[in-house]
Amino acid sequence: MKITPTIRAELDRYLKQEGLSLTQFGHIAGINRGIVSGIVTGNKSMSANQLDCITEAMGLPEGYFYDLFIENYIIDIPPNMRRIEPFLYRCAELDKFDSIRRVAESIMDNLLYSPKLFDIAEALLAQGRHVAALLLYEGVAEAEKYQHSERLAICHYRIFTIQVGDDQRQNLNAATIFEAFVERLDEIDQLDALKDLANVYRSFRQWDKVDEMAKKMRDKAEIQYSMKHHQKNRKSREHKKETRGPLFGYIAYADLLCASVCEAQGDYEQALQYTYAYANLDWVKEIDEDTQHWVNLFKDWAEGNTYVNKLLSGDTSVLSEYVEYITVTSIANNNEKLSKLLNVMIAANRYGIDVDDVLLRFETDINSFSQLPASTDIYTQQVIPDYFVWFGYEMAHYYLHQGVYSDGFKYLMNAMVKANILNNETYFINCMGLFLHFQDYAVPETKAGFLNFIEKVWLSNVKKNGTANRCE
Repeated sequence: MKITPTIRAELDRYLKQEGLSLTQFGHIAGINRGIVSGIVTGNKSMSANQLDCITEAMGLPEGYFYDLFIENYIIDIPPNMRRIEPFLYRCAELDKFDSIRRVAESIMDNLLYSPKLFDIAEALLAQGRHVAALLLYEGVAEAEKYQHSERLAICHYRIFTIQVGDDQRQNLNAATIFEAFVERLDEIDQLDALKDLANVYRSFRQWDKVDEMAKKMRDKAEIQYSMKHHQKNRKSREHKKETRGPLFGYIAYADLLCASVCEAQGDYEQALQYTYAYANLDWVKEIDEDTQHWVNLFKDWAEGNTYVNKLLSGDTSVLSEYVEYITVTSIANNNEKLSKLLNVMIAANRYGIDVDDVLLRFETDINSFSQLPASTDIYTQQVIPDYFVWFGYEMAHYYLHQGVYSDGFKYLMNAMVKANILNNETYFINCMGLFLHFQDYAVPETKAGFLNFIEKVWLSNVKKNGTANRCE
């Protein structure tokens, strides 16, 4: 039978080895002699703070005894949240994620601890400690998986937003799992959840899902908006949870999403009808400054997207107006410039338009696209990186067909690298196909770089997934 060592025994051994009395060690550690005595004799447990003081006094690294602390004071005795809570916060500070996982697993057999662990997870999320929070959300979700609770749904929402990252395959899996829990959320939270899901599906170009999420969001937002003003008129509205943005904005954004679906499907006439809908927000009842800001944003987006739908449908006469619009309206926003210049490049390649003057005009902006800002917003996290790859591919397509091979291959390789990071197989394959089509025009160094990169991707996939079974 394996005997679990104890912190008490380790401390007692250290005192004897160093020839220190309890009083002397207590002075070094900044702990009362009686407390040190109680810990050594086993008559007293210890807090996370006392453990840290003892560890430091013994000259050991921070968190050295955390595994033993879990064994001695959490697993082997009835859980005490007054001891566990500060310990979890300390584990999060030190990135002791295995310790957090062990604590959660050891106490979540009892659902009574679920609310407190959820609250700790919420606090850690607010502090930006996403990995630590994720472990607790996953623990609560696993413990409550048979409960039809709002807390379970919120856990899955938090797990979804934390897990969404560079790997699009993982993002799709996270979105698929979370979608089943949306209806269990508070009505207000459902709006933000549907918006986030729509933007994730948008990055995959799963237009049927984008359309579904957008229409659900509009229906729910219209109900909430009507209730808000009906109750306000009756002066009986209770304090309700607020959405991340103005309530009317979810109705307008749903139309914007539906327009993007129609645009992607080539139905530019219907896309324009949706665009005209979110351009006209005269029905909005609020008149405050923030409302006007959002109304103006939607009008601005509608103006640009009106040009886009005409341009992509073949009306190239609007290109100069669209370029002027980009110049005037997108001065401070790289994300907006990226999406708008992407539209220019799609039209240029589709209809054989020479846009060298446009590229020269926005050369500084284009060179800055690789430094896109980090954000917690799902649109910026998911749609913009996808646009970045798409833009690189379109730029490569344009330059290679123009015979400007050095620039074409430069953009192509950058797009391939980003597509691989995002695990976007569609664009990775498109980039490979474009390279092979123009490989005869690549200099030896470019060919070697391409082949080295493909081999590196192959070796990475073999390492991750293993080799295929050998046929007999």
